Amino acid sequence: MLSVVLLAVAVPFLISLTATLCIRSWARRRGYVDRPGGHKQHGAPVALGGGIAITLAIVLPLVVGTVGAYWMSGSGDRDGSTIETLDAEAFQSQGLRFLGVALPELVATHLDGIADRLPTVLIIVAGALLLHIVGLIDDRKPLGALPKFGAQLIAAALPVFLCDVRALELLPAPLSAGVTILWIVLITNAFNFLDNMDGLSVGVAAIAAGIFATASMTAGQIFVPVMAWVLVGALLGFLGFNFAPASIYMGDSGSLVVGYLLAVITVLTTFFSEARDLQWYGVFVPLAVLAVPLYDVASVCWLRIRAGDNPFRGDQRHFSHRLVRRGMSVRTAVLTIYLATATTGMSALILPQARNWSLALLAVAQCVCVVLMIALLEHGDIRSESVQSTPGDKGETDHPVG
Repeated sequence: MLSVVLLAVAVPFLISLTATLCIRSWARRRGYVDRPGGHKQHGAPVALGGGIAITLAIVLPLVVGTVGAYWMSGSGDRDGSTIETLDAEAFQSQGLRFLGVALPELVATHLDGIADRLPTVLIIVAGALLLHIVGLIDDRKPLGALPKFGAQLIAAALPVFLCDVRALELLPAPLSAGVTILWIVLITNAFNFLDNMDGLSVGVAAIAAGIFATASMTAGQIFVPVMAWVLVGALLGFLGFNFAPASIYMGDSGSLVVGYLLAVITVLTTFFSEARDLQWYGVFVPLAVLAVPLYDVASVCWLRIRAGDNPFRGDQRHFSHRLVRRGMSVRTAVLTIYLATATTGMSALILPQARNWSLALLAVAQCVCVVLMIALLEHGDIRSESVQSTPGDKGETDHPVG
């Protein structure tokens, strides 16, 4: 499995790295930049278009890899042996290659299963591309609430109704579908909100994707962890250019795609399975892993509503801004949120393995303690309704629907 993970991370990493360099240079020449002003406090124009690099680095490997698996599984037999029945000796002697690259044995032996995922991949990619296009338009000229929210609902509904991708499948189908759509829209917007400081949304998303990849590998899945590791590779390739001080922003064209794909991955991941001895506590893994982004959404919306402002209008009331106003540097604030996300994420991995409710409760309690700790770190600013400028702030609008 290690070779599969390395391949799934390395390919999108290199694509993202190369594409970001090219797009940053192009954006600077063409004036496709995010300019300071309003609640945006960066000192000089910063290149936009990073979302293009991230989306390309995710979509290209997923589509090419799945289409390649579909094509190879369709050609099936070689010397009377099917792909599924190749033993280790036959694999070593015959091998399987795609575009001249030898496939890992694990991929070769699950080729048919990967090929069966082609319709699902295409539908998920269609949803991601829809949000990417809407984000590109919004990055250039802000859209109103209706088109953005409508695009999010359509993107969320595509895998739910066309591929039967649903959470909480024990619920009646209409209720399960509704909950899944709302969850996908919520997480999509959570990472759009979190994209308010250099490197913040990208880094948190990479950590969360790595946790979900590990959880799905523990559940014995193949396709879902590969998809999650592809996301990790694409994000890491971009993070070096986006960490403070950022030289390029991903914009809504990136944050909406990243949040959407993370949400879909959480729905596709198996957290509860009696066959693999995964306990029902595992259904709370997504909430634990994403506790910090969800806390940011809840707290900033509450502060805006309490002040009588539009909860969807970007400002500097975010958790990250409040930490900076408490004396942290931008980098320290971002790294603090990284560590908080990693801590809740590692706690979450215990839940499916918990053999009794007391152990599961301890894991949940640890996540709650982390969230309470970060709330206490910026407690003084929670009580303040004033909005102060934050030097070094990343200047992207975080409002999801207007």
